[in-house]
Amino acid sequence: MTEITILDYGMGNLKSVEHAFACQGYKTCVTSEKRLIEKAHGLVLPGVGAFGRAMANLHELDLVHSLRQKISIGTPFLGICLGLQLLFENSEEAGTTEGLSLFKGKVVRFQGNIKIPLIGWNQLQLKKEIPLLEGIGNNTFFYFVHSYYAQAKDYADIVATSYYGSEFPAVVRRGSCYGVQFHPEKSSREGLKIINNFGKLVREKCK
Repeated sequence: MTEITILDYGMGNLKSVEHAFACQGYKTCVTSEKRLIEKAHGLVLPGVGAFGRAMANLHELDLVHSLRQKISIGTPFLGICLGLQLLFENSEEAGTTEGLSLFKGKVVRFQGNIKIPLIGWNQLQLKKEIPLLEGIGNNTFFYFVHSYYAQAKDYADIVATSYYGSEFPAVVRRGSCYGVQFHPEKSSREGLKIINNFGKLVREKCK
């Protein structure tokens, strides 16, 4: 059975993510152990909370280099919510904090006459067709909870956007590294499609 490794770094909605993969028939390993992460066939980085604390935790666990290396060799990777934001170069939250720098751009706070954080269902505007979004139609609703969003420098990395005061990246991809700003594990049937699609990417990589 294909195993999905979910990173436990003190910031994630682990149980919900683990349950979502189990519902789609995937075995999971929830861990912060470096040796297990370095052996993983597929990695998920969930995240809820502050960018700075998240990066500090990853450094304390000595996982930053391991994550960059795993992604560089093509290991399927999925960042969820804060997990997407951590893929970028830095965040302005509580000063400037360096991220994983796997995507070019920075994470900024929503501006304008809108309620912050964004909490609730928002639509995706699809820009590209990719395996992670197989079976997902344009304008499909997903569940978002966030006050900050990524400003991607490279338009080619943006797969889908959403709108809240302004347009922002909702799905990004570079090679086998994917990020979603919403919570697929909380997005009902459509979210489970994305969970299953990622599982299939890992399964194909293992063949």
